[in-house]
Amino acid sequence: MIRRLTLRARLALLIALAVAVAVAACATLSWFLVKSQLYEELDRRLRVTSNRPPGDGRLRGDLLSAQVEQALNDCTQKPTTTGTRFGPPPGFSFMQVLKADGAPCTIPDNGALTVTQQDIKVARGELKQAVHDGVGITTTDGAESPVRIITVHRAGGAVSYALPVDQVEGPLGRLALMLISVSALGVLVSAGAGLAIARASLKPVDHLTDVVEHIARTEDLDTAIPIDGKDEIARLSRSFNAMTRALASSRDHQQRLIADAGHELRTPLTSMRTNIDLLMRSEATGRALPPETRAKLLVSVKAQMLELSSLVGDLLELARQDETAKPKQVVALHEVVGNAVGRARLRGLGLRIEVSAEPWYVHGDPGSLERAVVNLLDNAVKFSPPAGTVEVYLRKGELTVRDHGPGIPEEELPHVFERFWRSPSARSMPGSGLGLSIVHRVAGESGGEVRLERAPGGGTIAFLALPGASR
Repeated sequence: MIRRLTLRARLALLIALAVAVAVAACATLSWFLVKSQLYEELDRRLRVTSNRPPGDGRLRGDLLSAQVEQALNDCTQKPTTTGTRFGPPPGFSFMQVLKADGAPCTIPDNGALTVTQQDIKVARGELKQAVHDGVGITTTDGAESPVRIITVHRAGGAVSYALPVDQVEGPLGRLALMLISVSALGVLVSAGAGLAIARASLKPVDHLTDVVEHIARTEDLDTAIPIDGKDEIARLSRSFNAMTRALASSRDHQQRLIADAGHELRTPLTSMRTNIDLLMRSEATGRALPPETRAKLLVSVKAQMLELSSLVGDLLELARQDETAKPKQVVALHEVVGNAVGRARLRGLGLRIEVSAEPWYVHGDPGSLERAVVNLLDNAVKFSPPAGTVEVYLRKGELTVRDHGPGIPEEELPHVFERFWRSPSARSMPGSGLGLSIVHRVAGESGGEVRLERAPGGGTIAFLALPGASR
């Protein structure tokens, strides 16, 4: 049921419950403490009375002494009265005499008190005194009332003194009513205070909710939540701002990827459309193109289709990073390098590729790792001079690929791993500008790193370092 309430209502309810429990506990403890103090005072009065012998010559001493002697002589267990009154004057206790065998003997106008085993032991001299609750006839109509009794040993028996507990229970009842009223008022006040506290505490949450709803409604990821303080709400706001920045960055990357891909696709598509239009116009007009021109157009169309296929493959490879990552396995990197070199030799006819690969095993996806090595070799083959040499070495987990081409200017090195970035000197050459981006992503997925440097004496060296894995 509580889960159906709003967070504000639940917080207010929990505060009210907590205060109610605390107030109830304090009220109950206070009641028991007061009860204990009142009964201690009642017992103290009984002890003071019992410690004053009936014949001490004070107040009613002589009269009480005579009454005790007469009670022992007559020894009746039924309450008696002289007819003038019943019970002691205000401020005095009821009395009852016990014989040595524990038989009770009532005193006129003092009612009758219950006798317990403890009282009998006191009368026999086994105990000095006994204090307990009991019942006594303390009214003229013979009604029973609860009393507090103390029995003290006297020569030849014992004397019991009793005080009505209504002088304790009455104040306790009034105190209970007062505590219940105060507790109820405290609960009501705490409920109102809890609601006010909940509203004040959840105001930042309401503001955060408004901002989130605004972002969901407008898709404006540039909206930031103001952060004030270092509490949990501020931490949540910082996390949400970081999330929106990440989403905005991802959206920007996606839009840039789409724009760059559209730009890169436009060039080969335009060229293909132009060449195909020429071929179709030639067929439609009946004016045959010279064989050499026709052959060049077909070669150009084929080249543009190959470029499109390569670009689409690279785009699909890059898009895979947004999908669930492929499970990693132990891969023999030296075998991957051997396969990649075999493919590179088919593309670089006339080039010499020197290979030296020591055994090395890594964690990763075999297809992605081979694609990354092939991209490094493709760059080396593409920029190598005719009849040049490409050097490929794998030592202690670091793959180096060096070509002897023109090299990359220093100012362009920071951009080589950006998507669709191509050096001005390489824009006339085939390629999509995505190869090194794929290498960089694969290296990161495998826990390694990749970098490019200018080689001494000319050319470029690519370094791909991957951590090893046990077989």
